[in-house]
Amino acid sequence: MSERPRVLLLAGLTLTALLPLAALLLAAFGMRWFFPSLLPEAWTAESWRDLGGGRLLTALVESIGLGLAVGVGATALAVPIGRALARAGGGLERLGAAAAFLPVAVPPIALAAGLQLALLRLGLGGTRTAVFLGHLVPATGYLSLYFLGVFRLLDPDYEATARTLGATPRQVLQRVLAPLLARPLREALALGFLISWAQVPLTLVLGGGRVRTLAVEVVAYVQAGQDRHAATAGLLLVIPAVLALAIARRSADRTTVVMT
Repeated sequence: MSERPRVLLLAGLTLTALLPLAALLLAAFGMRWFFPSLLPEAWTAESWRDLGGGRLLTALVESIGLGLAVGVGATALAVPIGRALARAGGGLERLGAAAAFLPVAVPPIALAAGLQLALLRLGLGGTRTAVFLGHLVPATGYLSLYFLGVFRLLDPDYEATARTLGATPRQVLQRVLAPLLARPLREALALGFLISWAQVPLTLVLGGGRVRTLAVEVVAYVQAGQDRHAATAGLLLVIPAVLALAIARRSADRTTVVMT
């Protein structure tokens, strides 16, 4: 491929990535922005002042708390699952990997409908617990596949050698596995957080409209025609994803330097 088509492709990719974010930024601060004007007629920070209290702040705190809980819970479940699958090998590994992939591949609305039927019978419908458990299902499946890959690359001889030298299971965990898994654990926590952070169908169905996360508020603001608040909430949703991308890029650069 010649230089010009490559530049055009990169320019198109950059434009499609940045244009929606630019529109959100303008809408979040703009007033009286009507077609065919390219820019708003006036500027305001009214919607951002709502972060000092009220509906937007409540949704932000709800999303952060739920995302952190799901990240920690899914990671704690996925580490032993991924390790067991990697050590099992053969057909059992493939079957377990397929089971872990199922809640990731199933459309979220279908997954939400099935979970709702089960959680209603447990008396958990419309509660934060129901939303947490709902988010935990795809997050655990995704992270189980992630740790399956991690443990496939991790030499089991490290653990075997430590046990041969007299280390207890707890010492193997603390002195061998924990240092080796420090980076994957951080990445898994971030991935689990992001999976929960952006969930809409599971939150709406399982929360029954009572659990108001930031993603749910974006939908509500759009439906109500409150474009400025919708854009503000949308920008807040983007921030963790951008930070995670930057951290992942920095980690990759450090790994490249070390390997070089």
